[in-house]
Amino acid sequence: MLPSPKNDDTEFPWWLLVAGGLAAFFLYRILDDALYTQVLSTLSKGVGITIFVTLVGFSSACLIGLLLAVACLSRYRVLRQLARFYIEIVRGLPIIVLLLYVAFVVAPALVAAINWVLEGVGMEGLRTRDFPLLWRAILALTIGYSAFIAEVFRAGLQAVDEGQVEAAKALGLNGWNRFRFIVFPQAIRMILPPLGNDFIAMIKDSSLVSVLGVMDITQLGKVTAAGNFRYFETYNVVAFLYLTMTVTLSLLLRRFERHMCKVPD
Repeated sequence: MLPSPKNDDTEFPWWLLVAGGLAAFFLYRILDDALYTQVLSTLSKGVGITIFVTLVGFSSACLIGLLLAVACLSRYRVLRQLARFYIEIVRGLPIIVLLLYVAFVVAPALVAAINWVLEGVGMEGLRTRDFPLLWRAILALTIGYSAFIAEVFRAGLQAVDEGQVEAAKALGLNGWNRFRFIVFPQAIRMILPPLGNDFIAMIKDSSLVSVLGVMDITQLGKVTAAGNFRYFETYNVVAFLYLTMTVTLSLLLRRFERHMCKVPD
């Protein structure tokens, strides 16, 4: 019989100690080497874009995902079928294909639709280039991740004991209040871990916006490496920046999950 693993809260994080040591050594190399320092200075300009794309895209995806999850659990068949159609179609598309499709098909179609409305009221139309590539990328990530997040919310909402809902009905709470005070507070504790995983995944997938020329960390790395031909050093810094963000965020999310799941005395 295999021994049962220790609880993560009590087991010493040796992996973190090793990772921290490697990060400290690599940071020392960066600060000690003029080339590494120059590359880091250049790529750090893309950190803000990466964080902006992730925060805006993930927040929008969570909002749409929650609406889709509620629609999936609706009493109305039309809403359930429309939500399921959206989720299954979008989940079947690779993110990079979705990025290209939204950037070069959906965005021009949206501009054309807006122009049709503006022309109807006698206003000047827009040009396709007035829709920045940055926002096209955010729209694509929002659409792509909303389908996955919808399933996370749906599973969490369905995991709430039906007896809790029946008790709320007996107390006279309407549908909104039942969701607000009974269902969602219990569901969020089960939703947080997979939701945190999706957030970290979006940080990594935000690197795909570089295919549209958005100046994030990855795109700046490509441009820098093409200029100095030092691919090893450049992509070492790219990996270091992404790992710093994802590992730090993972540790913060784990601490937040423990705080949320702690049973009050």
